[in-house]
Amino acid sequence: MDERYIVAVGVLGDIGEGLRGIALRTKPHSGSPLKPLRRAIVEDRTLYAEDQGFPVKPQKLLWDLRKVLDPADIVISDVGAHKMWTARQYSAELPNTCIISNGFAAMGIAVPGAIAAKLAYPQRKVVAVTGDAGFLMNSQEIETALRAKTPFVALIWNDSEYGLITWHQLRHFGRTSHVAFNNPDFVKYAESFGAKGYRVESTRDLAPILKKALADDTVAVVDCPVDYRENMKLTQRLEALVSPL
Repeated sequence: MDERYIVAVGVLGDIGEGLRGIALRTKPHSGSPLKPLRRAIVEDRTLYAEDQGFPVKPQKLLWDLRKVLDPADIVISDVGAHKMWTARQYSAELPNTCIISNGFAAMGIAVPGAIAAKLAYPQRKVVAVTGDAGFLMNSQEIETALRAKTPFVALIWNDSEYGLITWHQLRHFGRTSHVAFNNPDFVKYAESFGAKGYRVESTRDLAPILKKALADDTVAVVDCPVDYRENMKLTQRLEALVSPL
C-alpha cells in the first residue's frame, strides 16, 4: 500500500473499533461537490435522445442501445472513434457490463470478445459495438459464433473510414490522408454465414431493429451509418469546456 498511496493519517488496529472512532470524530457533509458535474453528465447524455438526424449521431446510437438493453447485458467495444463515444456516453449500470479495449487498444476485439462474453454469461444479451474496419478484421469469427451457438449482435458504426485516425488527422493537420475504404454489403455478408443481417436506413428504425436483432437468438449484424461530423464538434466543445465545480 505504501508504494501506491501516500497516507496522510494511518490508523492501526481493529477495523471495527477504528471506523467507529473515526465516525465519532467526523461531521456529515452538507452535500456532494460533484452534483454539478453529475448533472452536466446526465444532461449531456440526454441531449440527443430525440434526435432524428441521419446518418445517426454517435450520441443517439448509444442512447438507443442503452434503452434496449437490460442493466446486466454486456457491451464489448472495439477500438475506433466509437470507442471514444462509448467511453463517454454509454451508461454502465453494473460492473463489467461495458468492456472497452484500452492499453495497446488493438482493433478487432469486438467480435471475438462478444463470443467470449456470451460463453461466460450465456443468459445475458451481448452486443459488439464496432466500427466497419474493426469488424472486418475478425468478422470470420461469425462462423465460430454460429458453430459454438453464442448469439450476439454486432452493431457496426459504418463510415467507410478509419474514423479515429480521421479525427486525429483533422485535429492535427486540418485534412485527412489515406483513411477511406470500401465496404461489402454487410447484410449479405452476414447472411452468407447463416447469420441475420439488418441495415438501418432511418434513425427512428434503430431501436426497433436492435430489439429485433437481440430477440433473434442467433448472430445478427446491424449495419448503421454514423455521422462522425460530431467528432470535431466534440473536440471544439471540450476545448471550450469549463468545469462546473
